[in-house]
Amino acid sequence: MEIANRIILLLLLSAGIGVAQNSSRGTQEVHVGVILDLGSLVGKIAITSISLALEDFYAAHQNYSTKLVLHIRDSMSDDVRAAAQALDLLENYKVETIIGPEKSSQAIFISDIGTKSHVPIISFTATSPTLSPSSLPYFVRATLNDSAQVSCIASTINAYGWRKAVPIYEDTEYGRGIIPYLVDVLQENNVHVPYRSVIPPSATSDQITKELYKLMTMQTRVYIVHMSSVLASTFFIKAKEVGMMEKGYVWIITDGVTNLIDSLHPSVVESMNGALGIHFYVPKSTELNNFTTRWNMRYQIDNPTDPPSKLSIFGLWSYDTIWAVAQAAEKVGLSNATFRKQISKQKSTDLGALGTSSNGPEFLKEILQSKFIGLSGRFDLSDRQLTVSTFQIINIIGKGWREIGFWNAQNGLSRRLNKSQSATIYSSLLPDLNPVIWPGESIDIPRGFEIPASGKKLRVGVRSSGYQQFIKVEKDEITGATKATGLSVDVFEEAVKILPYAVPYEYVLFGSPEDTSSGSYDDFVYQVNIKVYDIVIGDITIRYNRTFYADFTVPYTESGIAMVVPVRDSVNKNTWIFLKPLTPGMWLGSIVFFIYTGVVVLSLEFLGNNKNVRGPIPRQLGIMIFFPLFEEKEIMERFLSRIVMIVWLCFLLVVTSSYTANLTSMLTVQQLQPTVNDIQELLKSGEIVGYHRGSYVKGLLEELGFGRSKIKPYDTPDDFHNALSRGSGNGGIAALVHEVPYIKLFLAKHCEGYTMVGPIYKAAGFGYALAKGDPLLGDISKAMLNVTGGDTMIQIEKKWMGYQNDCQNVGPITGPSSLTFANFRGLFILTGAASTSSILIALIIYAYKKQHRSTKVMQNDNKQVGNNITDGANNEPQDGNQEAVTEESVQFRGDGEENRRLHEQTGSEQVCDSNPHTSPAACNDSAAIHRGESSTVL
Repeated sequence: MEIANRIILLLLLSAGIGVAQNSSRGTQEVHVGVILDLGSLVGKIAITSISLALEDFYAAHQNYSTKLVLHIRDSMSDDVRAAAQALDLLENYKVETIIGPEKSSQAIFISDIGTKSHVPIISFTATSPTLSPSSLPYFVRATLNDSAQVSCIASTINAYGWRKAVPIYEDTEYGRGIIPYLVDVLQENNVHVPYRSVIPPSATSDQITKELYKLMTMQTRVYIVHMSSVLASTFFIKAKEVGMMEKGYVWIITDGVTNLIDSLHPSVVESMNGALGIHFYVPKSTELNNFTTRWNMRYQIDNPTDPPSKLSIFGLWSYDTIWAVAQAAEKVGLSNATFRKQISKQKSTDLGALGTSSNGPEFLKEILQSKFIGLSGRFDLSDRQLTVSTFQIINIIGKGWREIGFWNAQNGLSRRLNKSQSATIYSSLLPDLNPVIWPGESIDIPRGFEIPASGKKLRVGVRSSGYQQFIKVEKDEITGATKATGLSVDVFEEAVKILPYAVPYEYVLFGSPEDTSSGSYDDFVYQVNIKVYDIVIGDITIRYNRTFYADFTVPYTESGIAMVVPVRDSVNKNTWIFLKPLTPGMWLGSIVFFIYTGVVVLSLEFLGNNKNVRGPIPRQLGIMIFFPLFEEKEIMERFLSRIVMIVWLCFLLVVTSSYTANLTSMLTVQQLQPTVNDIQELLKSGEIVGYHRGSYVKGLLEELGFGRSKIKPYDTPDDFHNALSRGSGNGGIAALVHEVPYIKLFLAKHCEGYTMVGPIYKAAGFGYALAKGDPLLGDISKAMLNVTGGDTMIQIEKKWMGYQNDCQNVGPITGPSSLTFANFRGLFILTGAASTSSILIALIIYAYKKQHRSTKVMQNDNKQVGNNITDGANNEPQDGNQEAVTEESVQFRGDGEENRRLHEQTGSEQVCDSNPHTSPAACNDSAAIHRGESSTVL
């Protein structure tokens, strides 16, 4: 009955379209084949759109000289039948192009036929990336390549922080085509694909249920579904039945289903509730609204027995395809279209006997140049397929869906298509999308990862360490169970307790419990890559080469590689140790300022006419040395000298106190210094160094240039101690190169006599290793940060390490060193400034007084001369007497300097007595000056 209805529908459509096409006379007919599955939802939607497209196009272009004549064929979802229909259209109807077929598997063969016959094959539904225009030059994809949506899917997964996803696809050309592109993009975004679920298109409900139960036993809860709408309907109904549409699950559906979401049965849509879908975005327009109304009415006429359906993007693409073909036909004309028949002696079924269209290449060229704004948006076939524009991300709720955001290549994910529009500000920790109602009507973002209750336990790989404080592994003789203890184990167990979900685990031994050298740590870490363990714990250093096959958690210990070397007393307590508290520069500076201060004090007193500083040069040198050491009030008379002396005494007090303290420390405290300060010293001197057997430090030492004969392996801390105590020259080692956490353990037991130098090399510390892309990594790293950042880690370290930090040799040793000039720079500046400013002030005062005395003497001289002249005028002296007065004046002026010196030494009375030529007035003035100067000393 169904086949009969489809045949009747096909005849009616062909007759109706033929009548419409032949209603106008004088037009050139262009034969076009259409191959669709008329019983499928997509086929029914497309046929209605195609009939409306013909009516609308020729109603808008009544003056065109060409008219399309469609020859519609039903493939009945069969690849062989579709190929036979294509051959029939080419052989018997000489069609210039074929629109369709619907499936990608059909399009591959039919496109190859089109290439041989030079007939363009245009499909608006064949989306598989395996259909490559480069290998099929006459194939045109009037739709999007499936690979166009993989970046949108990967961006969505990244936005929610999921690190694993399982693709579920049908085993057809359409289903398989997208997978390589999807996996590549996911891996580029650090999303791991642990499993691929393949569903045959003919799978029964039991087969689907069995596969779903298999998925439930896995940890991953993020699924990407890529299949036809028919198979997807059955799949999601069964997924709901088995409980996989509940809280914690994530479903992402590709556009093959979501583009038809409005036409699916309500029960199917309800079974998809909570899923995300990738939907091709169609811009809204008045033309689209009007066409949708007309299309709904026509669809009911074309399919009177079917339930109402809604227009999908496939209907819009089929509509725009007819417009593109009709425009190309008009430009080419096709008035002289012919098919050149190839001569073949084989049977008529030989494909080589097909004719070739003379206008095919030109017709294809015009089709590829089609660019216009159609009902689906921008319709551009210049790349032999539609270009990626914008995808709409939807959330299926109830019997419908709602928009949660958009994606395009320029802006990535966003809540709004136009980012310039105002939007609610979300937390930076949330994706830039609208809230989602997840499966189970949950509003919490799923983790995308669960430990299944019925699944196996987490296999935790462990191995014994040479330092059992970190990890010690034992085997229970009765039960055979593996038991692990130590700091590394406690940190792991505390982190697991903090996880927001239960994680059952069991310890699995690597090697033997007693043998700590069974296999390298690289081999141990590699076990997670080959799925022997889910996670490996212990004192595992995070190294670059190990990240190629494993992912590491955050470190839980300090990082770095350092050296353990013996220490020795750095101070030689010999005869000249009293000189070591001060550096040579400090000694020299102190002596220079010592002499300078003495010179300044002597000069100040000399300028102040202190008779106690007069005398021979040896006496003045003695006074110069004497002044800075002692304070004598009888010797220092000037106020400036006392200021200089106070500052100098403060300087001496600080320096002598520091000198005494430093010398005492050198004499009483043992100052230990490492015998080696740099690993390059060991390399140059050819010393032997040690390392822990099995550690990667051996490779590091060889990279630094140490020969194999200069490197010795040891197993235990006692072995290290014995080797270090013997030294390199006595069959031991000069230094131990080890990781910092181990060194602290060693120094906690052997503190005296050794110290740590470094770190000499950076390392990331100890962490746990998991398989690449394991979603547990993020959760356990967060939990470890919680453990290591609180009091829990302190208690764990005290439990296993004790108080190893009490050893004073851990870290760089800084003993008392000699005092330098720079340590007392401020004091030197202060005493130097005080001395220099004092001597400058004294010189200014001295110059001022000297100038003042000279002025007074000149004034007195002039006054005396004036008195003598006056007296001569009154007494009318003789010429001889005048001459005597003049001589007396000259004699007085000539002896002025001598009188001044005598005045300074003996006083005014002695000057007047020793020089009979000095007038009484000059003697009185000089005495007054002398008395005034002696009254105040500065």
